[in-house]
Amino acid sequence: MDGGRRRADRRPARRRRPHVLRLAAQRHGEAEGLSAARLTLTFGFGPSLFRDAAGKDRFGLAARQPVLLKRLPHFPADALDPQRSDGDLCVQACADDPQVAVHAIRNLSRIAMGTAALRWSQLGFGRTSSTSTTQQTPRNLFGFKDGTANLKAEDPAMLDQHVWVGAGDDPKADWLAGGSYLVARRIAMHIETWDRASLREQENLVGRDRPAGAPLSGGTEFSEPNFATKGREDKPLMAMNSHVRMAHPTQNGGVRMLRRGYNYTDGNDALGRLDAGLFFLAYVRDPAKQYIPMQTKMSRQDGLMEYLQHRASALFAIPPGAAQGEHIGQALFS
Repeated sequence: MDGGRRRADRRPARRRRPHVLRLAAQRHGEAEGLSAARLTLTFGFGPSLFRDAAGKDRFGLAARQPVLLKRLPHFPADALDPQRSDGDLCVQACADDPQVAVHAIRNLSRIAMGTAALRWSQLGFGRTSSTSTTQQTPRNLFGFKDGTANLKAEDPAMLDQHVWVGAGDDPKADWLAGGSYLVARRIAMHIETWDRASLREQENLVGRDRPAGAPLSGGTEFSEPNFATKGREDKPLMAMNSHVRMAHPTQNGGVRMLRRGYNYTDGNDALGRLDAGLFFLAYVRDPAKQYIPMQTKMSRQDGLMEYLQHRASALFAIPPGAAQGEHIGQALFS
């Protein structure tokens, strides 16, 4: 996790892998002279690793499939590309140098040749939320601060409550205890349309002012929004369909998640519009409670949906970090 440390048995499986870089240098030369650049790798398992679409037990793992590990539902307004959704396995590579991350994935794909094939990938940049109190809140491609209320590494109690799977959460999937679930959504942002909206309309849709990121109910960026505050004509200062209201824990039964997503841009589409947006990544302890209800509501009511389109979707079970001498997911496969 950015900016925080957890002991090996309590964090998703992201470990620095400088030997991958050495292998790249020996095989291809692209990584010659590069450092590890704080490379981390996170591995996850999709529902289809345990059962295919017909329910067939492909690898003898069906009995150990977590109850919550299912394909995410098709939410209202989704326009999903099935070729860029789901998958048996996932690997998230993060590094200070994108070339390091790209070549780590390249080498893993090369090593897996004949056993696994790359289904889809997404290159992201920057951060779309802060994960530590030492970080400034970044801005998304709409120009607004994003992820102000994200969980932080400095609050391990909240991480234990909302991110890490507990030892008794799923008796038949005890191998996942200490791990998490990863929700992945590729969300296109209609930037040209957004740019034509007035600043007032943009702020009303988001629920925060653009310069400082403060809630429209007043205060500073980190002030708790007051959804009862009224403005002109006795209307709420924070619109009923504002993104902040839709996503705030007080409006969703107190659930929270650890967001660790990235911006992306893939050039232009056939009409010349910027093909860019948010590669939404969030870690949760229980996707059925922490993500699915909120996304269902937001898909129908969030005013920002006029400017967004969800095009890819996946859910993965992230095993706990591997200790020295262990394999990724060893408790599942042993």
